[in-house]
Amino acid sequence: MGDTLVLPHIYSLNETTMVVQFANNIDPTTQEQILPFIDLLEASPFSGFVECLPSYTGVAVFYNPAEVILDHRLSPSDVVRGILEETMVAIQHSQHTQQSKTIEIPVCYDPSLGPDLEEVAKHNQLSVEDVISIHSNGSYHVYMIGFAPGFPFLGGMDESIATPRKKQPRLEIPAGSVGIAGKQTGVYPMVTPGGWQLIGRTPLTMFDLHREEPSLLKPGHIVTFKPISLEEYHSLKERE
Repeated sequence: MGDTLVLPHIYSLNETTMVVQFANNIDPTTQEQILPFIDLLEASPFSGFVECLPSYTGVAVFYNPAEVILDHRLSPSDVVRGILEETMVAIQHSQHTQQSKTIEIPVCYDPSLGPDLEEVAKHNQLSVEDVISIHSNGSYHVYMIGFAPGFPFLGGMDESIATPRKKQPRLEIPAGSVGIAGKQTGVYPMVTPGGWQLIGRTPLTMFDLHREEPSLLKPGHIVTFKPISLEEYHSLKERE
């Protein structure tokens, strides 16, 4: 991280939530600060700590003010703010390194499973084959999980296939659908409404409450997509 200590902007969102904002832009180097920060807090939680949730640019820290140990009549939010600042100093002077795990996700880009492929191609003046090639040759960073359980927000998509969300969202999107929204790509883990442009589908189960780790992906993972045929899709789907 550098020799000069620059603390992020820390502010109170409400009486039970503190936000630590590391940056204003989406960048992998920001997450290189966010993930170690979360690891340290979760490894040594303060009294009243509930959980941390990462975003593109920072972390929301949830706490129970009734359980925060007060000092010199400071408010719970002031105490938590001080703890978070101390955590940032500790991270600054640590040798913490974040290991990125790469997950390969098979995707069938057949038009029957990717009904918006042609729309994405037309929007970017490309062929359908070009869209598939560009999307499947990318390497994507999992910034956060949200919107629905297990839904990964993936950064790093080539802007040549960036496409706006649909003006009229679908009421039901099949689980495993791979979509594009603006400069992002992502995978729907379950049947939900949504407005992303659907370009394919994976046979993998992205979220399963019966697994030890319900979500297949987590912040910090690297995702690659492997094109498969419709026959391979159905074969793999039967094994899930």
